[in-house]
Amino acid sequence: MGILDAAMSMVERLQPVQACGRVAAVRGLSVLVRDLPAPVGSLVRLPRVASAQMPAGEVGEVVGLTGDQAVVMMLGQSVGIRSGDSVVALHTSKTVGVGASMLGRVLNGLGDPIDGGPVLHDLFPQPIDPPPITALSRKRITQPMVTGVRAIDLFTTFGKGQRIGLFAGPGVGKSTLLGAITRSCEADVNVVALIGERGREVQDFIAHSLGPDGLARTVVIVATGDESPLMRIRAAQSACAVCEFFRARGLHVMLMMDSATRFAHAQRQVGLTAGEPPASKGYTPSVFSSLARLLERAGQLGDDLGGGSITGLYTVLVEGDDMTEPVADAARGILDGHIILSRSLAQKGHYPAIDVLDSVSRVQGEVTDAAHRGARVQLVRSMALYREVEDLVQIGAYAKGSNPETDVAITFHGQIDELLRQDLSKGEGFEDAKKKMLALAMKISSTPVLGRK
Repeated sequence: MGILDAAMSMVERLQPVQACGRVAAVRGLSVLVRDLPAPVGSLVRLPRVASAQMPAGEVGEVVGLTGDQAVVMMLGQSVGIRSGDSVVALHTSKTVGVGASMLGRVLNGLGDPIDGGPVLHDLFPQPIDPPPITALSRKRITQPMVTGVRAIDLFTTFGKGQRIGLFAGPGVGKSTLLGAITRSCEADVNVVALIGERGREVQDFIAHSLGPDGLARTVVIVATGDESPLMRIRAAQSACAVCEFFRARGLHVMLMMDSATRFAHAQRQVGLTAGEPPASKGYTPSVFSSLARLLERAGQLGDDLGGGSITGLYTVLVEGDDMTEPVADAARGILDGHIILSRSLAQKGHYPAIDVLDSVSRVQGEVTDAAHRGARVQLVRSMALYREVEDLVQIGAYAKGSNPETDVAITFHGQIDELLRQDLSKGEGFEDAKKKMLALAMKISSTPVLGRK
């Protein structure tokens, strides 16, 4: 009996040479497959619908199970699939090949080059959805991450390993700002994930916003809006995997993802396809858990885990500039800070259109010195006082002398505004920008105010 038990145990542990199933039905974005012994997350292949024009068109992923059928979502199009087609399970591990040869390249969600360059070499398999990092494995954020953008470096200073949201509606200079940060930031490596972008804007971003100098130390991963939801999700996860590869080697990485909102939209489509019920404004519960899992992958690790960092900058699209939209609200609760791009500033030609008063960096106090923090408080207070009476000043109804501190704020408003404006084609060193800030704060604090002793 003991021999039989051992033999049965061995058989249970064996993996079949090839697990196969048959297409039962196609419903919208999903393909129902019967008799397929593959777990959720497995990649599958439909050999009959192979296409030279769509190399990913024959590959899908098991996203759910219903009864005795597997719910498969294709990475490409489902055109050409018919009932009874063979479905072959490929593998259950979700990995992407990563390596230093990716620098300067443009890749798709599978990690394959799409820029016409040579084949990538010396790649290492990296899981695209690894287990979460434990809280005590993270290192405290104590070093600033200089971006070269004055309004950010002076008023919402980033820290290495921080996660920041860039909240903006369409047409307020979001892509231009991301390109400027990519060219000027002090990161060792940049990873830019363009998730759900328009195909036309990808070339514009690479050629104009990024430029040759920015691309040289950058990995760009693209999944345009006309690709399948799974490809958009994999592109975001693969971008994080590339960042983790460089972080494990002690490098400081800047991850810019445009956008987290379109990642959430893709996850919603997958969740609905898998049979999840919609919850908040049509978003399924898995959207918010997946979003938290994705955003938490950035951070700084202890020296025992390589000592590198991933500073994450995630754009969040706000429909109608509504900051209470479900994805925006969830992201604000997860991230370590947020930058608000103001449409009213953009309409006035104020670029970058960063609303300093509404923007927050939760680690700024840990990465700046006392003089910097004091100057920031002085300038922010002056901006807040001016905003309270801005409408009165514009129509000439403000009575000078009614509030002495407000009079000073009005006097220096133009100089503060000049400090916040910047030609984003030219980055500025942190120390030079800081000197300008300290000098302006000193002028404001030393200006005589009626009643001040």
